[in-house]
Amino acid sequence: MTRDASVVDARRSPAGDTPRRLGIAAFAAVGLSAATTVLIGLLGPSAMVPRLPGPSWQPPYSLDVHPGTHLVIAMGAFAIVLGGLGLVGALRSRWGPDPRLLLAAGCAVSGVLAFLSPSGSADHLNYAAYGRLVTLGLDPYAITPATLPGDPVTGAVEEWAGVTSVYGPVATAVQALASLVGGDSVRLTVFVMAVVNAAAFVGTALLLHRFARGDANLQRRAALLWAANPLMIYHLAAGIHVDTLAVACMVAALTVRGAASGLMLGVGIGVKLNAGLVALGPAWELRRSPGRLAVVAGTATATVVAIYAVAGPHVLDQVSAASKRVSLATPWQLVKVGLQSLFGPGAYSAWIQIGSLLLMACLAWLVLRALPADTAPAVAAAMVVAWLFAAPYALPWYDGLAFALLAMASWPALEAFMVARVAVLSLAYLPAREIARPDDLLWTKTLLRETVVPWTLLALTIALVWWAARAGLRARRRPASAAPRP
Repeated sequence: MTRDASVVDARRSPAGDTPRRLGIAAFAAVGLSAATTVLIGLLGPSAMVPRLPGPSWQPPYSLDVHPGTHLVIAMGAFAIVLGGLGLVGALRSRWGPDPRLLLAAGCAVSGVLAFLSPSGSADHLNYAAYGRLVTLGLDPYAITPATLPGDPVTGAVEEWAGVTSVYGPVATAVQALASLVGGDSVRLTVFVMAVVNAAAFVGTALLLHRFARGDANLQRRAALLWAANPLMIYHLAAGIHVDTLAVACMVAALTVRGAASGLMLGVGIGVKLNAGLVALGPAWELRRSPGRLAVVAGTATATVVAIYAVAGPHVLDQVSAASKRVSLATPWQLVKVGLQSLFGPGAYSAWIQIGSLLLMACLAWLVLRALPADTAPAVAAAMVVAWLFAAPYALPWYDGLAFALLAMASWPALEAFMVARVAVLSLAYLPAREIARPDDLLWTKTLLRETVVPWTLLALTIALVWWAARAGLRARRRPASAAPRP
């Protein structure tokens, strides 16, 4: 038997088919997870999908089935767990479909979701309310939706009616545009925001695909980490969070050069302030080119100053207040409870802020030592991942920025940490709407969100520190000739 014949026989053998079968199973799980997310929105108002006041003929649409609370929460958990497992398997698989197919499928799902009721949180009701305040001549950074409880749009806010906007002026401008189109209809206002969100999601997917051109494997990974990522579809495509806009700007900033890069960095920071961490990537890459660095940094700074100057300095007041909060699902909640038990009642905000900054600096230093390549996306990914793991206040859709950057950096080990993190954190926020949680599911908050998830994320953070320390040592010992090229 010739060598070629042996190879053919091996490929046809059950053992040779195993990687392909596992790959098919992983990609099928990814697809089924995304389909479940679509189904949640299609079924209509539920514990996962807020009701959208407005004429029923206006988009977005749903079947108005009103599925039971337990069923729809189980569907959300199923989409998260299956999506996380499928994503890990697909990223590790040696088999995969054409990356163009993954790209097209992910973009198509995003487009479909724009016409369905948003799910996963009630944040889009806040966005609609802030846009409404602008169109009424009011300042969403000084006036809360609760000020106008009888208004058809601001009165629809569920959980954050008494909070002013924490989003950047660019995000508020988009919300105001949606309100101008939607008028008194929450439904139509949300639809306009969903269309903008879908455009940003698809635009990011296309930029990532182009960035990885020439390498089908890298393009496949890029599609898996963004366009066809079931966890990002769940949070960003279905949840229409403003984070999608920030991600689109930052990815664009890393794919262009000069003043255009600085402009996109500034606009991204104008969407969400913390997206500015990405700017450290280009700054590092251009550190030996002072002239080019000055152009990018100067343009970005001028753009940010102009955007925030128009809105006024008080725009940052709520952001500053939000930075002192501790979300229940982060490990810092355990620290807060521990401090309270030792020293008595109190928020201990200053202590926790200092601790989080120290942890972020430590994580950033360790992860940067383990860089696979000295590129702007890799440096930016390291900084954003360090921030996400160290932040006292974090929600699962914040992780979208890290996934987009990792799609450009090609860093499998760090990808695994991020998939685990977002999957675990996502389970902590079921159901999407606090007011819809039945009494018999209170344990999802008291046990899962406040205990199990924080301890799990603490263990994951320790594992990240351990991995980064070892990877950094290996990278330092690697001969210069063996170092990977950017």
